Amino acid sequence: MPPSPPALDLDTLRRYALARSLFRPTSLPQAIARLGFVQADPMRAPARAQDLILMHRVRGYRAGDLERRYPRLPVEEDCLVNYGFVPRSSLALLHPRQPRKPWDAKTTAQAQQLLAVVRERGPTHPKQLLEDFAHHGRMPGYWGGTLNVSTQLLDGLHYRGLLRVKRRDQGTRVYEAIEHPEVDESPAARRARAEALLDQVLALYAPLPAASFGYLTSLLGYGAPHLRAETRAAFKAAKQRYAHASLEGETWFWPADDKPLSRRHQAPPGLRCLAPFDPVVWDRRRFERFWGWTYKFEAYTPAAQRSMGHYALPLLWGEAMIGWANLRVEQGRLQHELGFVSGRRPAGAAFRLALDEALTGMSEFLGL
Repeated sequence: MPPSPPALDLDTLRRYALARSLFRPTSLPQAIARLGFVQADPMRAPARAQDLILMHRVRGYRAGDLERRYPRLPVEEDCLVNYGFVPRSSLALLHPRQPRKPWDAKTTAQAQQLLAVVRERGPTHPKQLLEDFAHHGRMPGYWGGTLNVSTQLLDGLHYRGLLRVKRRDQGTRVYEAIEHPEVDESPAARRARAEALLDQVLALYAPLPAASFGYLTSLLGYGAPHLRAETRAAFKAAKQRYAHASLEGETWFWPADDKPLSRRHQAPPGLRCLAPFDPVVWDRRRFERFWGWTYKFEAYTPAAQRSMGHYALPLLWGEAMIGWANLRVEQGRLQHELGFVSGRRPAGAAFRLALDEALTGMSEFLGL
């Protein structure tokens, strides 16, 4: 008799999730195209989230490569479910973006003044505008203090698709004006764009529990607020568009042409320090289903209340998520503090070797 086909269970889905997300390292453009979105974060602990995400998926990647090569890549800084980097081809799905809250007449006039200057000058550093538009004044900041109104207007023009990030100078966005082509606004075309965005989100984070897929659908209201109704309708039809199965009373979704039961899916070898926003760990609900413990991102938690650390990086060893690492650079050397779910460090030479290789790889990635 032929062998019985493997059963679809959480172990199988976990292995499938790891294999499809941590694919064989490739070139930077191909990795971004395959991911479809790389979430960005300004913290360096010990590197920015986008760099920590790409180091596992790009051959020979070094921290800062994305920023250095960005002007020559078919990539844009923009919004999807969060702020990050998308393939330039995705702009046709996201723009023209219509924010949920339009500017009032005064703010619109101020923004148009800024936009006119950028159009005239070409690529423009915000510092070049702050003196000219100092009369715009300051406004309350989100986390206390005040912010320059002109800087916020530039952010708003970028979000609305009237400016793009040409490059970064020491981390600061340099803007240039952009015009997006008109798009078909018929109901069928809008529905098709919404479905394509949902496809992109599922392809990045699959397999997903239904609740997590629904949450990501709501987050698309950030990148495509003008398609909110259409993305919600597309999610309601998810069972007609995507492969799915029920496990332990919960429906899971993945792209229709994927085969989670394939025996080719194998967890990548070695020990990896994953970014808090890595696609493997981004969905905390799925994380807990797969590994049986709760991972916490505590960068904004008061130090005295942290249980894992300021910027704990989940530790993936094979297909086991065994704990977390806090990494920092002191006097040009990488320092590490580890925590383990079991309460103790794995014994044996295999883990010592895996840890040495991971830390050596991280040091090379950081250019130490």
